[in-house]
Amino acid sequence: MKATLSGHARLLIGLTGTYCAGKNHVAALLEARGFPVLDVDTLGHEALELERERILMRFGTGILGKDGRIDRRLLGVEVFGSPAALAWLESVVHPRANRLTEAWIDRHADHSCVINAALLHRSSIFHRLDGILVVRAPVLIRLLRARKRDALPWGELIRRFKSQREFMAKYLQKPADTYSIINRGYGRFGSAFLKRSLERQLEAALTRLGRVQDVYLAAEK
Repeated sequence: MKATLSGHARLLIGLTGTYCAGKNHVAALLEARGFPVLDVDTLGHEALELERERILMRFGTGILGKDGRIDRRLLGVEVFGSPAALAWLESVVHPRANRLTEAWIDRHADHSCVINAALLHRSSIFHRLDGILVVRAPVLIRLLRARKRDALPWGELIRRFKSQREFMAKYLQKPADTYSIINRGYGRFGSAFLKRSLERQLEAALTRLGRVQDVYLAAEK
């Protein structure tokens, strides 16, 4: 573990999860407990804009939204079905996103912090993680959430679910401690019991990871 200025152990925790399992909800719970949380998806937007000139030279202005920023949905249409275009885009955006991630971690060097990323295994800091929280949920609940949130055809939802099988195995093979957080709540069925169950799982995982006491003391004030 890395020592903080306060003398407590510092943790670098990864947070990921299956599609529509509720990863961002768990991120909010961690923030409420005093952990700085980096949303790598949001960072991806920043990386796109920082590499804006190169991306526009490759794909043209048709990928811009009404606000003048790069529209990720329109950009996705350009790279969909083109491995070469996708590989080029990733070669431009990922290094920039990795540098932004490293800089964010350096700015929070005195605290345990959380890296929230759907594709956590692709991050340059993957090998540095002290622990990984993998948020999961029953398939039916995930399908209902995804259908409500993204309004995609059932076939497309199933394709997205299947595409995650391969990389989820990477987290189980990771040398760092890996913990599954099962989120069974959905809509009006998200009872107080299920919410408390989710929080208990999170608390148990953090305890086993060796949580930083001063972070929790600060959150309790």
